[in-house]
Amino acid sequence: MRPSKLTVLVAGVAVLVAACGSGGGASTAPAPPSTGELSGVCPNPIVVQTDWFPESEYGTYFQIFCVSHRVDTEKKKVSAPLVDAGKPTGVDLEIRYGGPAIGYQQVSAQMYADKAITLGQVSTDEAVQNSDQLTTLAVVAPLEVSPYMIMWDRAKHPEIHSIADLGRSKLPVLYYQTDTYMQYLLSAGLLRQDQVDGSYDGSPSRWVTANGELGQAGFATSEPYIYKNELGGGRSYDVDLQLVNDTGYPLYSQALAIRAGDKATLAPCLRKLVPIVQRAQVAFITDPARTNAVVVQAVAADAGSVWSYSPGLADFAVKTMRERKLVGNGPNTTLGDMDEARIARMIAILQPVFAAQNKPIKDGITPADLETNQFLSPALKLP
Repeated sequence: MRPSKLTVLVAGVAVLVAACGSGGGASTAPAPPSTGELSGVCPNPIVVQTDWFPESEYGTYFQIFCVSHRVDTEKKKVSAPLVDAGKPTGVDLEIRYGGPAIGYQQVSAQMYADKAITLGQVSTDEAVQNSDQLTTLAVVAPLEVSPYMIMWDRAKHPEIHSIADLGRSKLPVLYYQTDTYMQYLLSAGLLRQDQVDGSYDGSPSRWVTANGELGQAGFATSEPYIYKNELGGGRSYDVDLQLVNDTGYPLYSQALAIRAGDKATLAPCLRKLVPIVQRAQVAFITDPARTNAVVVQAVAADAGSVWSYSPGLADFAVKTMRERKLVGNGPNTTLGDMDEARIARMIAILQPVFAAQNKPIKDGITPADLETNQFLSPALKLP
């Protein structure tokens, strides 16, 4: 989930917005697909189900849009011809919004409910949770480190430097009830059961009412900027934070995954598509200006949505991804590579968590059940 500034989701009409290319206005329609390396090999369109509305964390997908993109505000999706470094691939890409757009359903559940979806953003903990019935297989991890974090007011609490420090304080800690990592933080003794509150809904209202006298979960790529620059009314909070990843919860956040049973069918497509995703992420993080503009325009076109996204927030998100190394090369110096040891660690953490919740996971589950690096190009990496 992401913080929202509005509260009503409204339907709209399709809106055409200029996307990649050398300037110019919006065209009247997306350019028709031409022959290319994905034509006849991949589904057309390739459909990616995200877990929220457009934002810079999804820049790799908007990087491979070209000519124009079509925002369908009624069906909550955006589509355009898919390109590889500006070259047509012969197929279209359709990005579908998640969160409230799919009734806050998990992406893995949506993938099994709608077989038109080719790939979806599935984090490791969700993949483990649904490994018995809704099995997904991650094929590339655009984010090396998850942006999940817990923050606090830096000025009011200079003595707090970590989540463990928060646990030793008297401050309450707000979080999303669905955040599985909270069960890990509690079991590890980093936070106390009597201080956590799972009623956080993305609104800054509780923080403002308490004047920052609490800890709060969120995303390192969004809330710190919003709370300092976009609350309005003269309110501004300078926050400090710790990434949940740095406490020993090393999930891959929003990895790009397929339904596990589709691997053989999609393999010819994935051999070509996954390196395109890798190249797109390198290009985006290296030079994000154009793609960030596409993301901001796509959100703005859906006027009245629960989500808003400013150019400043987009720039902050990329800066954070760079500085905190949320995007980076994997253990084999390959961007998008996934480490089996990290997956095994997540399985070990989550088995007792889901057992206590009476959510059985796959018997004998291994990292190979949840991820594969076989479609990656080892040569593609950040400089």
